[in-house]
Amino acid sequence: MGLSSLSLTERDSRAMLEAIGVASVDELFADIPEALRLDRPLALEPALSEPELVAHLEELASRNVHTGAELSFLGAGMYDHYVPAVVDAILARGEFLTAYTPYQPELSQGVLQAIFEYQTAICELTGMDVSNASGYDGTAVAADACYVAKHVTGLSKVVVTEATSPQVRQVVKTYAPGFGLEVVEVPHRGGATDPDELRAAAEGAACAIFQQPNAFGCLEPAPQLAAAANDAGALAIAHVDPVSLGVLEAPGRYGCALAIGEGQGAGNALSYGGPHYGFLAAKAEYTRRLPGRIIGETTDASGARGYVLTLQTREQHIRREKATSNITTNQTLLAIAGLVHLSWLGPQGLREVGETCMALSAYAKERLTERGLDLVFPEQATFKEFAVSVGRSGREAIRAARRQGVHPGYALGRDYPGLEEALLVAVTEKRTPADIDRLAEVLGG
Repeated sequence: MGLSSLSLTERDSRAMLEAIGVASVDELFADIPEALRLDRPLALEPALSEPELVAHLEELASRNVHTGAELSFLGAGMYDHYVPAVVDAILARGEFLTAYTPYQPELSQGVLQAIFEYQTAICELTGMDVSNASGYDGTAVAADACYVAKHVTGLSKVVVTEATSPQVRQVVKTYAPGFGLEVVEVPHRGGATDPDELRAAAEGAACAIFQQPNAFGCLEPAPQLAAAANDAGALAIAHVDPVSLGVLEAPGRYGCALAIGEGQGAGNALSYGGPHYGFLAAKAEYTRRLPGRIIGETTDASGARGYVLTLQTREQHIRREKATSNITTNQTLLAIAGLVHLSWLGPQGLREVGETCMALSAYAKERLTERGLDLVFPEQATFKEFAVSVGRSGREAIRAARRQGVHPGYALGRDYPGLEEALLVAVTEKRTPADIDRLAEVLGG
């Protein structure tokens, strides 16, 4: 084994070995049993020159398609919302654009204040009292919320509605064995969840999670679901779309203990699926149970305002049995992008975005039904997504439409048996009536 593959000269290697006090690299690794050592070079392709490497990466990148090249109505958790230029302008500043993990107490006041303002925005948006500094994504925070509920109640059963995102449900199930949780699902009825079924399932449960709008784009009877969970003695947890909260009621105002969600739609580009940020907020009585970290406001010895890391509930900082998270970091940079976007919009701007999504979605329903397509859940109200039957395999319809430069939506049959002919169509404020007409033409044809 040699060091020729590294950017070191033989002279550098000799100097380093001499400083360590060994004669060769083999002697350096003498304490490692020979049976564990690789006695041949790594089976790697020959190194590419810089021009060859750039050409190779460009070829790989060309296999991807972005929403500027293909008209997209794909959603199901990731959405093509407009991200204003001010977001990247702020994030590109050196004070924020750093690889430093923001969990040390000596973190700069500017970054601490930005996180504090993010927490404030999430609390105002969700109607909650306290927010953590963000989570990895909208699926991880769901698992975190289940563990919070277990800590609070001492119960191990968690209830999740079938109409909650399949990805969220899968992550909860993946975390469940490690958390000692039993996961129970409540089926949907015609695209929404029945509160009585949720109440029955939530008896003896730590929490009940539902999504608003749900995985079919339908609006759940959220206040009734929260009341059903509370009646059963379980914590009500709403998984919400932040963009929808400009027009829909905040979960904190209809009885939820926690509000969680995927923040991507507020301030983050699609980025080929990530990274993004998850948000987790709660009522004040659950503050000390929240995973991750919380930034607080205080005053210093001279009375000036300052920001501090108020709470860190992971093993590195508290006793392991009391820890609610083993996550090392959060998505600070991307969460700040969400803060910038929400601040840029303001309450009225967020409402206008939501109303635009609703209006365009209603127009899309109208145009598609005019072309002979049927809504899968015609009785349910929706926000920006809805399910439509294309009369053939959804995946086949997607392949045919993409040959015409249109991605028509998400094939629900991938996750829900019986909906093999259904597409979930997402319409954001970036789509135009002309775009929708094009979708109708392609799917109707």
